[in-house]
Amino acid sequence: MSKVWLVTGSANGLGWNIAGAFLASGDRLVATAREPRRLEDLVKKYGDQVRTVALDVVDESAAHGISFCALLKSPRPLPVVWK
Repeated sequence: MSKVWLVTGSANGLGWNIAGAFLASGDRLVATAREPRRLEDLVKKYGDQVRTVALDVVDESAAHGISFCALLKSPRPLPVVWK
């Protein structure tokens, strides 16, 4: 059974690499980025395996709401990775 992960900063650097590794292993992903359009390559490659959410982690109210939003987009409980 695949896992569902939430990775912040999925648009570049370490977050991009972690997101790609989870998806390549067959797991599902809720990918966040300040500009979700930067995640289009992941969506094109992995389709329904990935969901995107706009998030700027310095916005405290957005950071509090992300877990709820991720739960709505995920059919299973989330092991969470925060970067």
